[in-house]
Amino acid sequence: MSLIEILLPAVYQLSGLLLTLYAGFVLLSVLLFLRNRGRGRPFAAAPAQWPHVTVQLPIYNEPRVATRLLAAVAALDYPRDRLHIQVLDDSTDKTTAQVRGLAGHLRRSRGMDIHYQHRSQRQGYKAGALAAALPQAAGEFIAIFDADFRPPPDWLRRALPPLLADPGLAFVQTRWDHLNRGQNSITAAQSLALDGHFVVEQHARTAAGLWQNFNGSAGIWRRAAILDAGGWQQDTVTEDLDLSYRAQLRGWRGAYLDQVAAPAELPPLLSSYKRQQRRWAKGSAQTLRKLAPALWRSNHPWPLRVHALLHLSAYATHLPLLALLLLTLPFALLPSQELPLPMVGAISSLLSIAPFLMYGLARYQLGGRGGLRSLWALPLLALISIGLSPTVAGAVIDGLLHGGGAFERTPKQGNGARLAALPEGLTVRDLLPEALTLAYALITVAVALLAGAWALLPLPLLYTLGSGLVLRLSLGEWLDQYAVCSGQYAVFSGQYAVVSYQLSVIGGRWRTLFKALQRPIAPTDPLNTEY
Repeated sequence: MSLIEILLPAVYQLSGLLLTLYAGFVLLSVLLFLRNRGRGRPFAAAPAQWPHVTVQLPIYNEPRVATRLLAAVAALDYPRDRLHIQVLDDSTDKTTAQVRGLAGHLRRSRGMDIHYQHRSQRQGYKAGALAAALPQAAGEFIAIFDADFRPPPDWLRRALPPLLADPGLAFVQTRWDHLNRGQNSITAAQSLALDGHFVVEQHARTAAGLWQNFNGSAGIWRRAAILDAGGWQQDTVTEDLDLSYRAQLRGWRGAYLDQVAAPAELPPLLSSYKRQQRRWAKGSAQTLRKLAPALWRSNHPWPLRVHALLHLSAYATHLPLLALLLLTLPFALLPSQELPLPMVGAISSLLSIAPFLMYGLARYQLGGRGGLRSLWALPLLALISIGLSPTVAGAVIDGLLHGGGAFERTPKQGNGARLAALPEGLTVRDLLPEALTLAYALITVAVALLAGAWALLPLPLLYTLGSGLVLRLSLGEWLDQYAVCSGQYAVFSGQYAVVSYQLSVIGGRWRTLFKALQRPIAPTDPLNTEY
């Protein structure tokens, strides 16, 4: 028996074991949620006198949503003399004039304590903006909102009391709701994933006393905890995750408030979602690389440490998943090799049950039986997740090897046209990971069919569908950008969307699907709020 014939099953089994471990991690969240369902953190009583609070609004080139955010924050129901707003603008476009003008108007007409700060150099990106503004913050508590959020007027009065009642809390994180859940099928799929994270995972962690993560927006920090943990640092692209874990290493705690929500905009285009996932995956890996040694050496209970490490490495599960695909072709080419079918069965069962339970529970918790109707987007979410696997895996490797890096902004659409949300600088290179994966998966399917290895087909077929879908959508958006940037409206006769619809990666059957994915979904989901 050759070395390859020995290594193939071993690596395959190891990859399957790692995926099974993560599936168990998701199932644990589900079980903890079920055990503690209805035991959310009780509302703390309102104080006799509200403390000073600073609301920080980091903004970068957000002309379609920035003024909406500032108007919503200005409408917060909170004592005017105890509310300080910092507009942290790193923009290089017309956003600067918009928010500077609105901030000045609110200061003059309403007497609001609004400070506009503009940086010509984006040193440290979002983390740098937050760190630079902290010394000028007047509040002992710091609330943070990204540009695409629209907090309701009572948000601050509902989110702040737990921090006042518990001096050991470093931060509270509130639930993200969605302004455009029903805009199209892509936003519907994303809302499933985020609802599962907040409603099930975050709730389960708080109820079980496990470590929380601050999600970067719609939360409040205790200023003393930020300073004690070392402040905002720039060596990861997920400064929120990094700071929340450093604070908890210092003995602070975080809490999730499931009954307080702030709606935000979901990326309506796959290219924007892909960019967001790439940053989150890279930043999580950077935080794991940075804090894992200190976390493991800490004196916290070992179950908590293991759970925290699994949380930080969640995106790394795309590595063994991709490894299983890469190993399937050698199994098909070597007839003497037998696929470890028991492991395949265990993996497929756990991976299919765990997310379904988590997303189903989240939707039922939010909308009752009516909320379950939105689970139609679950297959689409699964295909997109598989299709993005090579991109996410590459981001994880990059994060494990390198610190820092550029903060990739997720373009916001507001109420504008679809083209307004196109990421800047889409190139053919952005399509390569999915194109290469699709080619490899198709070759694997063909070889498995010729070899009669039917047991090998499920995974490469899923990758064929997922990579094909992601590539198809990305190609359409890339062509949209090319049409706009080259000014060829006359060539396309204004029908740039039709051109992108008619191009197909693997067949004409994608045309109808692509049109359907870009079309607003019917307002049958009780959770839809705007579309």
